[in-house]
Amino acid sequence: MPASHPQRRLAMPVTASALLVLALLAGCAKEEGGRRGGRVPIVVATVEQRAIPWELEATGTVEASQSAVITARVGGAVSRVHFREGDDVRAGQALFQIDPRPYQAAVDRAAAVLARDRAQENVARLDYERAQALVERQVISASELDQKKATAEAQAATARADQAALNTARLDLSYATVRAPISGRAGDFALDLGEVVRPNDTTPLLTIHRMAPIHVRFTVPQDDLPAIRGRDPSRMRVDVLPASAGDSTWIEGRLVFVDNAIDAATGSIVLKAEFANREGKLWPGEFVRVRLRLDEQADAVVVPAVAVTKAQQGSFAYVVKADTTVEARPVTVARMWRDWAVVATGLKPGEIVVTDGQIRLSDGARASIRTPGAPAATAGGAGAASRGGAEAATRGGGR
Repeated sequence: MPASHPQRRLAMPVTASALLVLALLAGCAKEEGGRRGGRVPIVVATVEQRAIPWELEATGTVEASQSAVITARVGGAVSRVHFREGDDVRAGQALFQIDPRPYQAAVDRAAAVLARDRAQENVARLDYERAQALVERQVISASELDQKKATAEAQAATARADQAALNTARLDLSYATVRAPISGRAGDFALDLGEVVRPNDTTPLLTIHRMAPIHVRFTVPQDDLPAIRGRDPSRMRVDVLPASAGDSTWIEGRLVFVDNAIDAATGSIVLKAEFANREGKLWPGEFVRVRLRLDEQADAVVVPAVAVTKAQQGSFAYVVKADTTVEARPVTVARMWRDWAVVATGLKPGEIVVTDGQIRLSDGARASIRTPGAPAATAGGAGAASRGGAEAATRGGGR
């Protein structure tokens, strides 16, 4: 018996250490089991089948449908201005007046010269007619008749030249009143009363832009040309968004021009769209976003773009099954349209996909569905969240 006491004293510390290790292992196992049984809060959406447009997106520049650069055709001092900068003007409206007095005097002078030479033409013509009667009676020679005929024809030619000079003088007088060649909005006017203008100066005096309708010029890559060329341009819709507007104010127009050549330097082709612009929302020189709608794909399978995750192995989406577990499903995305991904393979309409919370998921994980914007479930409420998630997943699977 005494010999066994040392052995008993040695065994007691070993047993206590073993118990402590076993307790720690049990605690770790319990904690690990708790982690395995936890649910990941997620937000979901339903795979839909709907009509999705085929669209091309680009950046464009607003251009006036017509522009007129105004210069003076005759010189002189500006005597009157009939408009204000920024006014809407009509085609044919008087814009400003150049002093017309020198040009009116030129008209009067040309008219007087014409009247004098026409009188001389009449005298020469009558003299020639009398000479014809005299030559028949052999009173004058044939050469005298020819001379009188030449004189009459020369006077007639002089009168015609005078008429041309008078027409030129009248035209210069009309140019003294500068008129708008097109209807549109007048820009900055570079003259004041009394300033002298020179004819056909290279510096424009005024520019008029036609604002309604208005055009938007944009380019698309040459790879998109076959899709555009195979359709009627007049039936293709174009939407633009001015830089100063919100996403809800897209303006609808139509395609009116496709260039006849591809720019070899950029590999792109120029297109133009026309917009009514009755409210003046588009302004020449403004940059806009452009969406060219080519066609519409009926019954396309779509999900929110955030539901698709890209990985090295390819794109995939987490699908929520009826038991609230998730499955990592490979998907093939045909194209993107705004905030939607058009899925070619991998998903079916009515399935439930995860749109938020994917970073904490793995294949086979259990999930708790929450509404967008709601806080994630705490540890104390994990059970209730899991039960609610299961019910939501089951209801979602039946939609």
